[in-house]
Amino acid sequence: MTKSKHSLDFLNDYDFSNCLVCGACSNGCPTSGAPGLDGWDARKVMRMLANGLIDEVVASNFPWLCTGCGRCTSTCPGGIDITSLMAHLKSLRPREDVPGSLHQGMVNNLETGNNLGIAKEDYVEGMKELGEELAEEECPGFYVPIDKQGARTLFFPNSKEVYGDYEDQFWWWKIFYAAQEDWTVPGDNWEAVDWALFTGNNDANRELARRKIDYMQKHEIDRMIMPDCGGGSYGARKGMEKLFKEDPANRINYLYLYDYLMEIIKEGRITLDKSAHAGKVFTFHDSCKHGRELERTFGKGYFDEPRWIVQQCVDDYVELTPNRDKNYCCGAGGGMWPMPFEEQSAWHARYKHQQIEDSGAHVVVVGCSNCRDQIMKRIPKHYEGHPYEVKYIWQLVAEALVITPWDQERIDKAQAEAEAQWRALGMTDDE
Repeated sequence: MTKSKHSLDFLNDYDFSNCLVCGACSNGCPTSGAPGLDGWDARKVMRMLANGLIDEVVASNFPWLCTGCGRCTSTCPGGIDITSLMAHLKSLRPREDVPGSLHQGMVNNLETGNNLGIAKEDYVEGMKELGEELAEEECPGFYVPIDKQGARTLFFPNSKEVYGDYEDQFWWWKIFYAAQEDWTVPGDNWEAVDWALFTGNNDANRELARRKIDYMQKHEIDRMIMPDCGGGSYGARKGMEKLFKEDPANRINYLYLYDYLMEIIKEGRITLDKSAHAGKVFTFHDSCKHGRELERTFGKGYFDEPRWIVQQCVDDYVELTPNRDKNYCCGAGGGMWPMPFEEQSAWHARYKHQQIEDSGAHVVVVGCSNCRDQIMKRIPKHYEGHPYEVKYIWQLVAEALVITPWDQERIDKAQAEAEAQWRALGMTDDE
């Protein structure tokens, strides 16, 4: 046996000696049997690691086909954190050999503040123009506040929406408008998705978290909404927790999107009309990183909260089976949506397809951008079945909103603020 260039010592961090070779991990893993795996599964990987074949595992595609859904860890009788172990195996791959665009996206994020390398001028211009469009069409006085000092709530955009799915941003913007939220987005380092988590780059994950903390403290912001992407929020939470432990001064306030939506509904800051969704049956897909994995790692997952929110918006609701902490991953986690493994990702999604088919739901509601793209675009491409729609949970809320335009005094104040902001950012009316 060739000696591995990687030390076996890291296995001690995952209680690896508890492995019983029982196969519960591979039985619970939807990736088992995927095309091109040639007999690879979680159990085989565990045995190879036990025999020192780390280089072979690191060179394989298996760790990259892991969505990080946590089903293996939740079923392991030895309590081994297989999910985190797979993430560590990703970190051992040379960066130039990371599959697809993930590593370059992570580098872009470090260098430009977002995964797609969108220039600040383009980002600001887009925020200005789209905000003006929404103000004209539905929300008079609306504008997108950038780097607002002392704002109550910080929100992070998703680069795929800033780059292409422009009007998907309107859902959150309408909610903030209706709730009269005091909010802002960053002018720099605004990316919601953490590809450092997906690539096993712990140093970059830490740096992205540090930037969020520094921004909030510099701009004296009360709280941030954790990014909607399950990996983005999970990565931010992991990175920030490390920094909190090192220095209590790094502690900042945050809440999850479900907390925020429940808050403004319960406080009566927004009004919802269920008739907007009449005639359709709705279901909710539990994101792994907002549910099972969040609960396992930090002791609190979001299961009841999203269901309560959905049921404030609709009358006809059914469950997927299984659900909550037993739910199946959509197949897009761990960076599988942008990675070059579509066939394997679709294989992973076979259970999700069947769940939706069995539910008979017309609309699948999600709380994660990668889940939304996978269920809306990839599953229908690979599986036939009854047609369905996919909606973000904040889209569901926004579509049910009863929007009352601001009074003229507030509109005038907001327009003055907007004019001053765009002038300070070099965006004049004739540009």
